[in-house]
Parts: sequence; C-alpha cells; structure tokens
Amino acid sequence: MSVILKITDKRFIVIAFAFLSAFALHAQTKALPYLKVSTNGHYLMTEKGDPFFWLGDTGWLLMQKLSHQDVDRYLDDRKAKGFNVVQMMVLHDANDCNYYKDSALVNGNLVAPYMTNGKDFADYIQYDYWDNVEWVVDEAAKRGMYAAIVPVWGSVVKKKKATIGMIRIYMNLLCQKLQDRSNVIWMAGGDIHGDEYAEIWNEMGEAVKLHNRKQLVTFHPFGRTQSSTWFHQSRWLDFNMVQSGHRSYEQDSTGYGEDNWKYIASDYNRTPVKPVLDGEPSYEGIPHGLHDTLQPRWTDNDVRRYAYWSVFAGGCGFTYGNNSVMQFYLPGAKDRSYGATEPWTSAIDAKGANQMQFLKKLIQSKPYFERVPDQTMVLDGGAKYDYVAATRGKDYAFFYTYNGRDFKVNANVLHSGKLKATWYNPRNGQTLAIGVMDNKGTLDFNPPGEKQDGNDWVLILEGN
Repeated sequence: MSVILKITDKRFIVIAFAFLSAFALHAQTKALPYLKVSTNGHYLMTEKGDPFFWLGDTGWLLMQKLSHQDVDRYLDDRKAKGFNVVQMMVLHDANDCNYYKDSALVNGNLVAPYMTNGKDFADYIQYDYWDNVEWVVDEAAKRGMYAAIVPVWGSVVKKKKATIGMIRIYMNLLCQKLQDRSNVIWMAGGDIHGDEYAEIWNEMGEAVKLHNRKQLVTFHPFGRTQSSTWFHQSRWLDFNMVQSGHRSYEQDSTGYGEDNWKYIASDYNRTPVKPVLDGEPSYEGIPHGLHDTLQPRWTDNDVRRYAYWSVFAGGCGFTYGNNSVMQFYLPGAKDRSYGATEPWTSAIDAKGANQMQFLKKLIQSKPYFERVPDQTMVLDGGAKYDYVAATRGKDYAFFYTYNGRDFKVNANVLHSGKLKATWYNPRNGQTLAIGVMDNKGTLDFNPPGEKQDGNDWVLILEGN
C-alpha cells in the first residue's frame, strides 16, 4: 500500500480503499500452478516443472462485450479445442462499459474506477465492471486456462488518457487485487511501439514485479515488431512477444512479410536467453493488411503456416486469432472492425481454431525441453511458401512443409542407424506411416498429394 499512502489527494485514497475492499471479498475458486521460464531459458513450464506449451486465443474484448453466459460458452469452447491461454484487455478505451452497461471509470478517469461497493457478488446482474474482471479471470482458472491481460490498451495512452502518474496509481490498484491470481499473465503495451511512452510500459512491468514476482510479464508490440527491440534487457520482461502482423509479402516492404519465423529466430538467439512466441499473427477471416475489406482474407491454411513456422523456429507457443471472435462480432453491431461478417458464435468453430490443437499435441508428444530449431537438417530449405521448417530433439525431428513440396534431409545429427518416418497431417492430426529407413546421407521425401499451398505436412523422424 506504500504507493497509495503517498498520494496527497484524499479522493484517490478513498477510491483506492473502496476498489481493494470490494475485490478482497472474492477468492479465486481454483488455483493453477504459476508459470515460470524453463531452466534452459527458451520455454515455459509450471512451477512444478511440467512443460507448458502456450496455445493462446485472442479474446481481446471479452471483458467488454460478453455476458456471463457467453463467457462460459466461449471459455468452454476454447478449453475443448486445447487452448490454455486467452489474451484480453482490461481497458480498451477510457469510456469502456461491460455487457451489463457498467462503466469502468468515472468520467473516463483512469484513477477513478467506478465501483458499486456492497452489491451481491453472487448475482451477476449486480456486478460492476471490476467484479466482472475478476470473475472472468476466475472462470478461466476453473477451466485450467491462463488469462493474459493488457491493463490499458496502447491507444488509451496515445490519446493522453493515461499519464505516468495515473498509470502508477492504476497499476498499484490493479496489481493488488489480482496479485493472488496464479493464472494471470501480464502484457504491457497493446499494439504500440515500445519507444512510444516507454516510461509507462516500464512502470507497468515493474509494478507487477513489485506485487507478485511469480506472475509473468511480456509486452504486446505493434505489427511487424517485437518486444525485444526495446525491452529485452529489462528485468521485468520474462518472455518476448512478437506481433508478426496481418500484411502479406506484397504489402510489407520493410519487415519480414509473412516470414514470422524470422522474428522468432532472431529472438531465440538473443542473450540473455528468454522465451518468445508470436502473440498476434494474421487472423483467420481478416483482410490482408487489415483495413481494405476488398483484399483477400487470411484462411486456416495461413494460420497453420504461421503456427508451425514460428514454433519450429523455437517459439514457446503460439497465439491464434479470428477476426470475428477477437471482437466478438454480432450482426448489426455498430462497432464492427475489419469487415467482420460472421457472428462470433459460429466463428469459434472456424477451421483454424479446430486445427491448432494438433500442433500442441504434436509438440507435447516428444521430450519438450530438449527441442531446438535446426535448419541445418534441411538441405534445400526454400523461401516464402517453399520454406521447410525444422526442429528436433535428441532422437526425433519434425519438418514442416506448407505446400507439400519434395525436400531433402540429412538426419545424421540424430545418431541413429535406423529412422522411423511418418507423415503428420496438421489439418486433422492423423498420421500416415512411411516406414523404417537407413539413416545414411541424403534422405528424399515426397509428401502426399500434389504441391499446392495449404497441402501442408509434418515429417516425423524418430530414432529406431
């Protein structure tokens, strides 16, 4: 409470104690193990030492848009599909209200949360905005899911609605009421460059570590940038996040285009070693480049490609996104963005959303912490859609081809005289046996089907 007690304005002190006392009434219903960085620095694990593969979904406006029944529906669906992290915003705008029309702030003032102290927490109709925040976090925990939350979206700061002094007060309040939540992960920033208002993002990260050092912190950057550019050396940054963005090769002349694996590869090799993942690639159903709704839409083929490319490059996980789901669009909504047309209630069953679980199952099927990226195994790696990504452990290797082209492998690093070879289908998780072969020299592989974008396969090699 030291920061609050130093505040001279008595109004802020009253607000602070009301804010905290209301949240002190409610305890998390199910405690998940805290997450931590693995011993080798590249991955995440639970505090018990179990591997944790981040499979996230962008439910950005969940706290603003959904009723409690719809929160249950969404979280149940994502749990069933294998997701274990939901990325969401506490405040997208200073004038935010939730589904029940409860305002977050008094007159848009970040240090004046609107509270209805004394309401019956058991009756969701009487929840206020901040009760709802806590309720959502706890509902995620009940389902074994982690809540990766952005305290204040970057645009709020850019609109001068959040000064460094206000952030200090707000973060102190927010961190104190969520400090006992073992399933909370924090994301500073929010679609913004780290050198814009850097003092605010540093304040956010340091505030979290002041209240609970076990809660992990990252930074959600602007499109085609990575948190490491600005904060890799910061003590509060536990792992890096990339937003590879929504532009195609043709639309992106300054970044890596669709080659999101390049962001991951560069961060993987930084020192000190920190985990990294693509926290916002192109969303399923969103236009190329976001804003021109006449452009083609990214498909399930594309999101699979981003997922396997980034994870095989050394990513500690992957975040999926869907245009309709991330904004919880319903027909007739006045705040529709990016040309969304499909209701979120059906978009949750989009092909890509169903297929992400097969990546998670594949990665978890082998010894987790020993896995490393290794492009030296691919003798004709290729570029753009011809690129073949490779990752391996001590006695296994995975190779991903997006378009099912022929490719050549040297697997001598596996130190096994015989190799069992299998095709793995990222679209349905099914396998097709190739057979056992001698591990000598160059090995040639021809994936099933004709070469075409979206005919993607993973080659699995195992020491025999």
